[in-house]
Amino acid sequence: MSDADMIYDVVIVGGGPAGLSAAQYASRARLKTVVLDKSSTAGALAYTGHIENYPGLPAPMSGKELLDVFRKQAIGFGAEYVETQVIGVSLSDEIKEVFTMDKSYKGRSLIIATGSMGRKPTIKGEAEFLGKGVSYCAVCDAAFYKGRTVCVIGNSEEAVKEAGYLTRFAATVYLISPTPKLKVEEHPALDAANLKVILGATVIGIEGGETVERIRISDQDKKESELPVDGVFVYLHGSKPVVDFLQGAVELTENECIEINRMMETPIPGVFAAGDVICTEIRQVVTAASNGCVAALSAEKYVRHRTRRKSDWGK
Repeated sequence: MSDADMIYDVVIVGGGPAGLSAAQYASRARLKTVVLDKSSTAGALAYTGHIENYPGLPAPMSGKELLDVFRKQAIGFGAEYVETQVIGVSLSDEIKEVFTMDKSYKGRSLIIATGSMGRKPTIKGEAEFLGKGVSYCAVCDAAFYKGRTVCVIGNSEEAVKEAGYLTRFAATVYLISPTPKLKVEEHPALDAANLKVILGATVIGIEGGETVERIRISDQDKKESELPVDGVFVYLHGSKPVVDFLQGAVELTENECIEINRMMETPIPGVFAAGDVICTEIRQVVTAASNGCVAALSAEKYVRHRTRRKSDWGK
């Protein structure tokens, strides 16, 4: 069977605690499972420096370390893990399809676990120039800036990685951090000769004509300056559910959350959601993991046409 013909039992979008917990339970149930994750170093848990209240931890660890444990467990049980950018979905047919920059993934069921670190445009000119020089996906749009000048706004490891990717195409890449230090100070991407890092600077405006032509920056002393660029890649984070890739395929609440019932089922048969993307009042790793477990067991029931969900206490 070719990759194009492969149909998974469960496609999971999101590699945080909800998505990876779902992957553990789905793969343990012998469902063919794939996790599509934008970045192994992004997300609320990955950015957390200190975790000690997750049940079973013998000692405190960083959120990234705990996330690595989740991922290794899911892969160990048989789940596939793919680091890729999801850009769209098709949910109208019985077989669901998820589109990435590289290929599409088909599944009998879909679990959405993309979290809530999304944001609405906050920089002056950001919304106006979206698609006209402003982008949220370097992998999607890097090729348009071959030999040109771009900037990446952000201080996370994800921002550093994306800036590194852009250096393969653009003549010059500015990495503009709103803080005096990056969250990761050693990374191969930072060694690129055409990458220039600007620390402690805030982008206060994106300007141009038909397309982006420049940005306005305010430094730590509130001194403003202008920087000519052709493209702006924004990697800042907020608390809004990450649902832009759905493009209206799933009904959302007034707060742009995915609406589910207590078994993590959306109104679309075979489509489930878990974790912060459903806007739970309590946002903890343990509750996200619980959501993922329920979503996986509900997906298993759906895929295998069971009348009841199957419990998993270990083998």
